[in-house]
Amino acid sequence: MATTYNNLFLDTRARLKKAGIEAAQLEARELVCYAADKSREQLYRDMSLYVSAELEKRVDDLVRRRLAGEPVAYIIGEWEFYGLPLDISQEVLIPRTDTELLAERGIARAKEAGEGARVLDLCAGSGCVGLAVAANVPNCRVVLGELSEGALRTCKQNVRRNQLNARVTCLSVDALEAPSSALWDFDVIVCNPPYIPTGDIDGLEPSVKDYEPRMALDGGEDGLDFYRVIAAKWKSALRLGGALVFEVGIGQAPQVEDILAQNGYENIQTAQDTQGIWRVVEGTVNS
Repeated sequence: MATTYNNLFLDTRARLKKAGIEAAQLEARELVCYAADKSREQLYRDMSLYVSAELEKRVDDLVRRRLAGEPVAYIIGEWEFYGLPLDISQEVLIPRTDTELLAERGIARAKEAGEGARVLDLCAGSGCVGLAVAANVPNCRVVLGELSEGALRTCKQNVRRNQLNARVTCLSVDALEAPSSALWDFDVIVCNPPYIPTGDIDGLEPSVKDYEPRMALDGGEDGLDFYRVIAAKWKSALRLGGALVFEVGIGQAPQVEDILAQNGYENIQTAQDTQGIWRVVEGTVNS
């Protein structure tokens, strides 16, 4: 019996759902669009059309990869974050909705800083946070700082893809070293550092521990290594009144607040994400 795009989508969704995949609807749509080389709009328009046996097989292969644990973003090579389409490779963490709060706070801080605000996205990964700031604050300039060469390549692709070359630059930066003299006078540093305690990584779900880059996950013995170093060493890269804005893991907010306080940051505040988790901790340099 001939299958329509609608049937193919519903079958795919059912298979993912049965495997316990929470975002089965979204993932089914992304896999079918990718296999058919269609945009979402084209897929919705063509729902009643019949598909080829070849396409059914292609979708089946993709679903098998997904059910074996490979994340959809790596299978299709892209993902959306804060309304921006991004290239994604296995060299970078897949952007998560939890991180949209970090982008939101970065955007608010950049707007407060006014015309010509300078923003650094440290440990940039795919560049998702810095690009969200650049896209939403048209008069700011953003530096994406990242140590991994593969991630830096992905950053550059995403700057081009979102046509932000005029205001966004990508630099090789080691967050655990003091900033070079070229990196100073920022109004905002946003940072989503590795924060999983080393001993917890093997207990993460396979789609994370087997596929995502370990370098982007491992935050040292207690998960707080990067917070300690960045709060201390990168303070000099902020101008007076500038803010350091961190994403933190579940339960880490109180310790990160303490780290900022010990390093002389002021007006320390913490915000909750949509799940009610204390997700972003920020402080300003006032002296």
